[in-house]
Amino acid sequence: MPSARRAGPVPDRHAPAPVVLHSAPLVLPVCVDPLRDGAVATKGSHVLRVGPRAELRAAYPAAEELRWQGMIVAGLVDACSSARAPVPGVTARASMVCDPADCLGLPGISYVRVNSAGEEEWEEGERDAVITAIREVERPYAVGIAALTGDFQVLEDVAVLSRTFGLRLLADLDRHSTAALDEAGVLGPLCHVACARTLDPGERKLLRLRGTAVALCPPGPDPGGDTLALLEEGNTVAFGSHGPAADPCQECGSGPLDLAAAVRRHVRGRGQRPRGLDRRLVEAVTMGGAAALGMDRGKGRIGSLCPGARADFAVYDARGRYPYAALLAQPPCLGTVVGGVITMTAP
Repeated sequence: MPSARRAGPVPDRHAPAPVVLHSAPLVLPVCVDPLRDGAVATKGSHVLRVGPRAELRAAYPAAEELRWQGMIVAGLVDACSSARAPVPGVTARASMVCDPADCLGLPGISYVRVNSAGEEEWEEGERDAVITAIREVERPYAVGIAALTGDFQVLEDVAVLSRTFGLRLLADLDRHSTAALDEAGVLGPLCHVACARTLDPGERKLLRLRGTAVALCPPGPDPGGDTLALLEEGNTVAFGSHGPAADPCQECGSGPLDLAAAVRRHVRGRGQRPRGLDRRLVEAVTMGGAAALGMDRGKGRIGSLCPGARADFAVYDARGRYPYAALLAQPPCLGTVVGGVITMTAP
């Protein structure tokens, strides 16, 4: 049985982009409350409107309708990934690459690895190679720099390059303390950090003050406790499937939704029931990831479904009275839509 049923004719590929309605028994825009029997009106790669299905059908009577079973939810964002193959439900990611050309077809940002062991290696070759790679990337693909070097002088120069070219940075808290990254000028609103260890209160506060998002990556010694502390103190939290310190050739075993679900199980297993945790975890795998990539604002923003946002979303075989909890139960993904195009469907 197909996961989506077409309720109208197939549009001419050469005609102007038509309006398409994606409807489902439940729509989870994330930025606003869930909608029962809702719909998302898209035109080309962007969202026109989100609202009750009956209202949008009346507003766009000539639109083709794709009727999905289950739940439409804003696309998931993997804030630290090395995966090359599409992952169900994930519509954007921070990809760590050695060359931007490796991941030009993937949505999100490709972060070029800087691994120089010292200033001499950096100055003799890697610096020019990184600058050349950045300049040669064809728009509209976005690139950033993954500051994975252990050398402080290289870190400082990477921070300068980031500001000079207006590039986003990805740093690794398994290699450096927050204080060292801050001293080198790496932390700030253009940066997000990947972390697979516990952060102390001072580190969490510094990241919060600098406006630097935290992408929690596996493995974490206390995923529930650390995540709760970050969320309750007001840090921007995202999830990454693959820590920067891991082997870049190793495929990730868990997506952002899997990691968020593991946090929920961990917290509930300790007998804790924090108010609003399910919603905050879903926000972390969507809007939190978008904020980490600097793609949560303006036209074409990701991580939420609202007018002007990029038409990125996933469809899950999830129902029930509590939609956030239903999603964190890790139901099957029925389809993934990126830029208004269905890229994956369930067999």
